[in-house]
Amino acid sequence: MPLHLNRLTLSHFRSHLQVSLSPDARPVVLYGPNGAGKTNLIEAVSLFSPGRGMRRASAQDMTRRPEALGWKVSGVVQSPGGVQDIAFQSERGAPRQVRINDKPAPQSRLGELVRLLWLLPSMDRLWIEGAEGRRRFLDRMTLSFFPAHGELSLTYEKAMRERNRLLKEQIRDPMWYRALESQMAVSGAQIHANRHRALDRIASAQDQASTQFPAAQLDLVQTEGEMPETENDLRDAFEESRYRDLAAGRTLVGPHRADLYGVFAAKGVPAADSSTGEQKALLISLVLSNARALVDEFGAPPIVLLDEVAAHLDSGRRAALYDEISALGAQAWMTGTEPDLFIELQDRAQYYEVTETDTGTVLTPRDTV
Repeated sequence: MPLHLNRLTLSHFRSHLQVSLSPDARPVVLYGPNGAGKTNLIEAVSLFSPGRGMRRASAQDMTRRPEALGWKVSGVVQSPGGVQDIAFQSERGAPRQVRINDKPAPQSRLGELVRLLWLLPSMDRLWIEGAEGRRRFLDRMTLSFFPAHGELSLTYEKAMRERNRLLKEQIRDPMWYRALESQMAVSGAQIHANRHRALDRIASAQDQASTQFPAAQLDLVQTEGEMPETENDLRDAFEESRYRDLAAGRTLVGPHRADLYGVFAAKGVPAADSSTGEQKALLISLVLSNARALVDEFGAPPIVLLDEVAAHLDSGRRAALYDEISALGAQAWMTGTEPDLFIELQDRAQYYEVTETDTGTVLTPRDTV
């Protein structure tokens, strides 16, 4: 059974008062004017993955205005492991609660049941902006292969926040640091290993594919100096860096300082120096490679969210993208302002026209574009 959502219901979520749709496993096309609520719909789908969703928004930010009563998103997921009834709810801005098959569940459980990738217009500047965005992109790829990666990251960050508090308070006694640094070394070494394993899988998926999208050579680098990789190396690095960290008031070494370096493989040009179109094509290539690799890892392609992706591609590249998505068998949720952007998909997708009315958003199924 291909992984897909076959029911999605939204209540008081963002611009949507009440919306319900029941798609099949084919790609889902949402088209309509700007501001109609297309991106809000796929943001709701992104919640079926661990974390804060594709916009990294708070629960309060997701509530419909002006009522601000809270919101609910629910759906039925068909996966190789069976049918899962998943719901998210937030009351008056409170942190969202997750229920799976009508039982409370931690977010980490979502990573075991659903594999979900996304590509947004805000990511177009990934290669030329700060390392934080690239690190987040890498960790999303890594999480898709290793669901426990999220918990490791939370463990590391919690210990680092406590260490940073000691540094800001100018605590110098080594006894206060050792336990925290040991915890950071254990989780940090696993984070680093997971990232490398994910990059190996992406590289293999790129090498084995015949595609019109360019391959990227990826490497993990440290923003400054050498990157300690093993548990012992990390523990030593934290100890050796204490005086420098005291001066800075924060931890200056570790996996939180890693960066993703990309090269346009065919040209040997750094991704940051490539054209805007080439940078976009590289990102699409990585998302497709991630999806191909997950077919072997998970037994099914992931759900893929592509916001306004067609608007930045010529007709040849659009056709190539749709062909690859269809060949994968992925339920890709795609948004666009004009139905003509999806004409190359023909009957391989299902179409919804999204319009905004005085009483809320309306989704109208269309047979074809």
